[in-house]
Amino acid sequence: MVLTGTIVNAIAIIIGGLLGAFLSNIPPKIKVTVMQGIGLAVLILGVKMGLETKNFLLVIFSIVLGSIIGELLKIEDGLDKLGKWIEGKVGSSRNGNVANAFVTATLVYTIGAMAILGALNSGLDNNHQLLYLKSMLDGFSAIVFASTLGFGVIFSAIPVFIYQGTIAILAKYIHLLVSQELLDLMILEITATGGILIIAIALNVLEIKKVRVGNMLPAIIITPIGVAIIEWLTKLF
Repeated sequence: MVLTGTIVNAIAIIIGGLLGAFLSNIPPKIKVTVMQGIGLAVLILGVKMGLETKNFLLVIFSIVLGSIIGELLKIEDGLDKLGKWIEGKVGSSRNGNVANAFVTATLVYTIGAMAILGALNSGLDNNHQLLYLKSMLDGFSAIVFASTLGFGVIFSAIPVFIYQGTIAILAKYIHLLVSQELLDLMILEITATGGILIIAIALNVLEIKKVRVGNMLPAIIITPIGVAIIEWLTKLF
């Protein structure tokens, strides 16, 4: 089934989040140190992803235009409101802010090459191996996130399922519209753009600077469009 990998990924996040919630009584000092460690690891991941670009100007353009669109659409506020709505339905978490945990985990689990590549493989070849690997990584990280940020991490499984499931379902049509070479280039630049957003998430986790990462999300959509336009212009001229 096309959605098998996505379903397993969502379940892994939920299980990891539940296990992490049971570990919520960790001493505050340990929580702070653990979150700092996570922040540093996420920062390195973002830098690694960002350096994969072959067209940094396109990445910058995508971030700028995407940020403008995101601010106009108030995506970050929408995510916060959704998190607050969930918090209102399930009650406040005694070990963290549900909305913050939901938004942070959602961004971490959806931004990145594994989410896109894994979903594409599921849709095109019914190959779920990459999403199974991602499920393991997300499950373990959900334990840590939930034990420090709160059980709001569990609800990030919903947007992860919708996001990856949509890509998996549309994968066959995407493959018909673009060549494999162009698709690979799009994924490369999406990964690089996502790396910048991952760095921003790390800054938030480390409490260095509050970055409205949610409002930068349109950059992920603008990047592949930009790649397609550049390729078209290159062939045209």
